[in-house]
Amino acid sequence: MKFVAIIPARYGSTRLPGKPLININGKPMVQHVYERSKQVVDDVYVATDDERIFDVIIGFGGKVIMTSKKHESGTDRCAEAIEKIHEDSEEKFDIIVNVQGDEPFIYPEQISTVMSCFNKKSTQIATLVKPINNSEDILNPNKPKVVLNLKNEAIYFSRSPIPYIKGNKEKDWIKHKFYKHIGIYAYRYDILKKITKLEPTYLEQSEMLEQLRWIENNFKIKVEFTEHESLSIDTKRDLMKINQTGLL
Repeated sequence: MKFVAIIPARYGSTRLPGKPLININGKPMVQHVYERSKQVVDDVYVATDDERIFDVIIGFGGKVIMTSKKHESGTDRCAEAIEKIHEDSEEKFDIIVNVQGDEPFIYPEQISTVMSCFNKKSTQIATLVKPINNSEDILNPNKPKVVLNLKNEAIYFSRSPIPYIKGNKEKDWIKHKFYKHIGIYAYRYDILKKITKLEPTYLEQSEMLEQLRWIENNFKIKVEFTEHESLSIDTKRDLMKINQTGLL
């Protein structure tokens, strides 16, 4: 199997414009993501919609693909990027790993774990979850939760606490199993082409979670586990917190 990592990086973030180029310890955020991805995957590309990001990637020696400004999700941007990569290269990639451009702390082993899901030929899409160990995350709508079947495939994603623990007060729910979604995906090439042609679905539009479109259309999402926290940067407040941690 041939893997490629694609990092969607759009400039026009509503809450934090120019987010991929924010300086963190002397490097733009997207460069941190690129370098961590490169520790695991030989072929790494940034997929962007902005020449400023394009020029920065070229400047540090990275590979970059220009994509449309119209994409509403990183998955759609990855789908356009892989077609352009295949057009420009004789190499053909079997698995596309979508690494979020606002995750400068992503652990290389998290990428490896997602890739390992494709040792099974039946895997169509893969992602990660982390056990939740605090009540705040269970109730936080910005931390999507996941429930799994006995094959460790995602049954449902929700911004609400799932499962609901009947007969227990919310403060006691932490005693039970809850999983937080970690937003890294990988897709087989043919599956990526199919899911990006699907029409938006009711559940997806209700929760504003694109994964539900795939589940509603009977695609299987294989789930693996990580103990590492997801530390994405979506706001200036997130950036301040991360600068205080000294992690980079």
